[in-house]
Amino acid sequence: MKTSLQRILCIGGGPAGLYFALLMKRRQPSLEITVVERNRPFDTFGWGVVLSDQTLGNLRAADPETAQEIGDAFNHWDDIEVFYKGRSVRSGGHGFCGIGRKRLLNVLQARCQTLGVNLVFETDVTDDQALAAQYTADLVIASDGLNSRVRTRYASTFEPDIDTRQCRFVWLGTKKTFDAFTFAFVQTEHGWFQAHAYQFDADTSTFIVETPEHVWQAHGIDQMSQEDAIAFCEKLFAPYLDGHRLISNASHLRGSAIWIRFPRVICKTWVHTQDIAGRRVPIVLMGDAAHTAHFSIGSGTKLALEDAIDLATEFERHPEADVATVLQAYEARRSVEVLKIQNAARNSTEWFEHVDRYTAMEIEQFAYSLLTRSQRISHENLRLRDAKWLEGYENWLGQRAGQAAAKHPTPPMLLPLKVRSVELKNRIVVSPMAQYKAVDGVVGDWHFVHLGARAAGGAALVMVEMTSPTPEGRITPGCPGLWNDEQQRAFERIVRFAHEQGNGAKIGIQLGHSGAKGSTQLGWDQIDEPLPAGNWPLLSASAVAYGEQNQVPRAMTRADMDAMTAAFLASTQRAAAAGFDWLELHCAHGYLLSAFISPLTNQRTDEYGGSLENRCRYPLEVFKAMRAAWPADKPMSVRISAHDWTPGGTTPDDAVAIARLFKAAGCDVIDVSSGQTTRQAKPVYGRMYQTPFADRVRNEVDILTIAVGAISEADHANSIIAAGRADLCAVARPHLANPAWTLHEAARLQTRAIDWPAPYLSGRDQLYREIARQQAMTAKEEEEAAK
Repeated sequence: MKTSLQRILCIGGGPAGLYFALLMKRRQPSLEITVVERNRPFDTFGWGVVLSDQTLGNLRAADPETAQEIGDAFNHWDDIEVFYKGRSVRSGGHGFCGIGRKRLLNVLQARCQTLGVNLVFETDVTDDQALAAQYTADLVIASDGLNSRVRTRYASTFEPDIDTRQCRFVWLGTKKTFDAFTFAFVQTEHGWFQAHAYQFDADTSTFIVETPEHVWQAHGIDQMSQEDAIAFCEKLFAPYLDGHRLISNASHLRGSAIWIRFPRVICKTWVHTQDIAGRRVPIVLMGDAAHTAHFSIGSGTKLALEDAIDLATEFERHPEADVATVLQAYEARRSVEVLKIQNAARNSTEWFEHVDRYTAMEIEQFAYSLLTRSQRISHENLRLRDAKWLEGYENWLGQRAGQAAAKHPTPPMLLPLKVRSVELKNRIVVSPMAQYKAVDGVVGDWHFVHLGARAAGGAALVMVEMTSPTPEGRITPGCPGLWNDEQQRAFERIVRFAHEQGNGAKIGIQLGHSGAKGSTQLGWDQIDEPLPAGNWPLLSASAVAYGEQNQVPRAMTRADMDAMTAAFLASTQRAAAAGFDWLELHCAHGYLLSAFISPLTNQRTDEYGGSLENRCRYPLEVFKAMRAAWPADKPMSVRISAHDWTPGGTTPDDAVAIARLFKAAGCDVIDVSSGQTTRQAKPVYGRMYQTPFADRVRNEVDILTIAVGAISEADHANSIIAAGRADLCAVARPHLANPAWTLHEAARLQTRAIDWPAPYLSGRDQLYREIARQQAMTAKEEEEAAK
């Protein structure tokens, strides 16, 4: 590997700095590499760290010799065991390794010395520029940890965002050796504590105790001595310690200082270039200095080591490139991977911060929820890890849905669900999706084919796109309405087909008024932009335009509200007369009723503005009027925006409160979406990115929820339903591409789809059973051939 580099300085002798130094020295021995560390040689602190089998594989590919030494020191296990409410659940195949932090650093230090890396100990770096000048460094790696001085010095470049999380935790050890990665949950009079325990050498285990800040304070731990707090933990977790003591290696700290709150670190950029002694020297953050990921997914050390691998590999890939180009490519690629881990870590962190959210669950579902908390481990991934355990859990779920135990249990997404008198054959909903094909609010052949095909495609519930109760409430001229007989008759035709040819599918309609987002162009023209001509006047909660280019709506008067409520009521009666099975009220995405709820769009000073309860007052008036008119045996749902993704907007905390208000008003299901209330929204997208909002509403409010957003595979839906994060999954774009998405995804489950319940296997569905049977037969023949 050729490079223009001659001298590298690593500030901080943690895993990132040491591993990067040895990888670069191994690949280009002529490099002069110095690692400066404040501690003494072969002296470090901390208990065990965890790496997955996958990370070990990355280490072997990067440097087999070091990987062998590390692997020889690891304690390996496959099982995870969960203790909860006097019972335990154990599953296998998870593949983790534990090693003492001291042992890991000693291996890396010794390997650096063998390769010729210059290790400088007992040097506390207070001026990185002076040190870089001393060693005439061409590249500085700032691997100086969580409290990085380098990151602080150049904060204007790195723009760090540090979020201190809600739980307190203490990092302890014990001589009790655990044969599985162990989670133990203990309830006290003030709340829940949890322990994360794992063995990392022949006779020692890490034992992390964690609890929410308010629980920690309620027990007075903030006022305890270190010894008393440890004694408290020993007594609390005595059933899992078998008489062993808990040990601290932080004797230099006093009182409650050993209990910390995890700081999540995100930096906008990782590279700063500084003039040092007349040269432009790049300074690169690495490891905890650049980013952190919560210990509950064991990724701090993983991220540090893989940072080192990626940067060293980038230099090897581009031997002729200048350093700046290599660093740019490294950050562009590596930052995406880190963000994925951090998003998963955020989900995991929040799960442990809110254990009480899940304590109404039985241990079977509680353990499944824990295992899949990050959303990186899915249903089918669990099957690869421990098929027997997962099959048992699927049977447990099926029995609670009224099914008998089976050799091939029904996948979670195909379990039935009854809401009031409506029985859904499975948990898949075709999302309401705007088609822009209505004429004067009347749906035609396009909608007949669109909705009819999806009703026959296997989903349990097909939703009609947002339909307005008034002409002025349409989003575009191509959006449907339900204010006259012709519109009602057009819908009756579609409902009749869904009931006669939909193989048991139900059909619902979503009623909503566009508010400030109305009178805009068709979706394939310029979405959300005003019509070139013929715009109609708009109404909203306040005179707040959706954007500078959109017209300013008129704030609704009391008379406007009464007239609008009457319009919603009339549309509800027409929907019932048309035969719809399900009715949803749209209170999301910045439309009229959403505009009342969000503080970004509600600037009223009367009883409909101000507090959240006041802002929800009018949407609740509309809902109650509709509920009273809608048949009592049929369900109603409400779509909400659980997060405005904008400072000052609606938050997930608000979503819980909003859901409680609608539940009290008679709502059966909350359809949990987010965003689209303002042009300034900046959502954090990703797989199932809105599902955590549905999870929270469901398990804190105790109401059925629909999860929406980036759910595109049966595996996603199965994971969501099985974990109790939602009761239904709304799937949009995949159903546009494939009306029979549900049937095809079910067939992909192969042998597990063969024993579907008889009501589901009627008519055309026999074709998909045969597909599954043939797939299973082919797999078996291939297996026999391999033998």
